[in-house]
Amino acid sequence: MTVALPIEARLDAVQAALAECSRALLVAEPGAGKTTRVPLALLEASWCDGGKLLLLEPRRVAARLAAGFMAESLGETVGETVGYRMRGESRVGKTTRLEVVTQGVLTRMLQEDPLLEGVSGVIFDEFHERSLEADLGLALAL
Repeated sequence: MTVALPIEARLDAVQAALAECSRALLVAEPGAGKTTRVPLALLEASWCDGGKLLLLEPRRVAARLAAGFMAESLGETVGETVGYRMRGESRVGKTTRLEVVTQGVLTRMLQEDPLLEGVSGVIFDEFHERSLEADLGLALAL
């Protein structure tokens, strides 16, 4: 059984905002579901059809946990629809549409492919935890 989180009441508004403008800032209290509910909902958006989403998670443990939780909520294992990638460890597959990545991986992806071909969107989670790598990733993504 899935517990309803506060962010779910705002998911339609988030999707509408991103359909109108390619950038949005989402602010909600801790535990509202920003990390785990929003990315899964965005996979259903029309602008994401055929592409994948990247979710930037600043810490390795958080990246693994978020990917695991989202995969479990879909009734899948990590590496199917939801996967993760970090230095020295990757659990993605051919059907992966949402990749939780760490800052170094995002920077490397942007350096290798500045247009991020096949990527529909990049979500910067925990962006208030400012770092040089996160700022660089945002600058390159923009």
